[in-house]
Amino acid sequence: MFTRRKLLLGAITSMVALPALAHKAKTKKKFQLNPVYLPQMVKFSGHPPGTVVVDPKAHFLYLVYSRGRARRYGVGVGKAGLKFKGTARIGRKAEWPSWRPTDNMIRREPRKYARYAGGVAGGLKNPLGARALYLYRDNRDTMYRIHGTNQPWSIGRSVSNGCIRMINDHVMDLYTRVPVGAKVVVL
Repeated sequence: MFTRRKLLLGAITSMVALPALAHKAKTKKKFQLNPVYLPQMVKFSGHPPGTVVVDPKAHFLYLVYSRGRARRYGVGVGKAGLKFKGTARIGRKAEWPSWRPTDNMIRREPRKYARYAGGVAGGLKNPLGARALYLYRDNRDTMYRIHGTNQPWSIGRSVSNGCIRMINDHVMDLYTRVPVGAKVVVL
């Protein structure tokens, strides 16, 4: 059960210290994140506390708190993430998850993805980044994820084959606040 106490404990935990390791990945592009995509409390209503609401077209993810408030994060959305709509649950969570491109990704772009058919171990070079929250429907993996990224400049954009991606430190913060079983609504 998601309670105000759990939300507050998650906030305190994440304020103490987020591991800096997630920022140490060397990137080819220099970027400055637009402040609108930084985590911040905003007015938001229409869903019960503890619900994660993703607005892919606006590039925001909301963790609903009580009394018309939510913690908002900026996200990047892949083509697949724009197609996924409806309700799911977080079926599992993983720290520094491994990744394997889907068969469809390999079929669509074999030159880019076939070499990763055996999978990529978790770490700084992994496309899922520091954390992944796996979306399930009817106890089945939907193959959609909320995850970190090693391409932070993609936040606020619609790029790649990926699902819902976040800055690594931001997904680490969300990971501490949201339990397995939490409801996720994708608009």
